[in-house]
Amino acid sequence: MARVWTEAQKKAIEACGKNILVSAAAGSGKTAVLVERVIQKITDSKTPLQIDRLLIATFTNAAANNMQIKIREALKKRLDSNPDNEYLAKQLALLPKAAISTVHSFCQDLVRNNFHRLGLCADFEIGEQTQLSILQKQALEIVINDRYENSTPAFEVLMA
Repeated sequence: MARVWTEAQKKAIEACGKNILVSAAAGSGKTAVLVERVIQKITDSKTPLQIDRLLIATFTNAAANNMQIKIREALKKRLDSNPDNEYLAKQLALLPKAAISTVHSFCQDLVRNNFHRLGLCADFEIGEQTQLSILQKQALEIVINDRYENSTPAFEVLMA
């Protein structure tokens, strides 16, 4: 039995020629909508997209993993219905290379692959929250101490 989509879900699935952002409450069908959108994009009869040419970003690792599982299941289902379809088989084979990740992981990969263009060392690290909190406190102390030594009227008002 085919799933019945709401009007808002249909709009998200069928939006063409632009990127989309799907934001909705838990359990509202976001994953199902995005999976359907991906499947429709890669199986479009006029302009099919390769799965490894899409960026599918979520906010949690669990959501990214779930998305990949659901896309795999949908591709396998279509391939079961059409076992001789080499294109679908290729998309299934390309799925592990697809950019389905968290926003943070995508950005980290982007920086890792372009560190030289950004003027960063190749061995840069992403700080842990504890490290970042310590660095923030140290930076704030430096700025405040500097302002005390080189006070401005605005700083005096702020500290009053």
